[in-house]
Amino acid sequence: SVTIEGHCDERGTDAYNLELGNRRARAVKRYLKSVSRKTKIRTVSYGKARPVCTDSSESCWSENRRAQFKAR
Repeated sequence: SVTIEGHCDERGTDAYNLELGNRRARAVKRYLKSVSRKTKIRTVSYGKARPVCTDSSESCWSENRRAQFKAR
């Protein structure tokens, strides 16, 4: 099974970023389900809580806007 984590950049409120992360993760899940229905997929949103880059620049923000996969 797979977990899809939705992440956002630092801009916006915590509530907004959690919802944005949820939408991002669910969009990836919808795509994967359209390709293969056999995989068990779970989604979770971390919003802006787990950045991969901490600079305040567009290139850094774009790295933080992502969906990440974790195998379970």
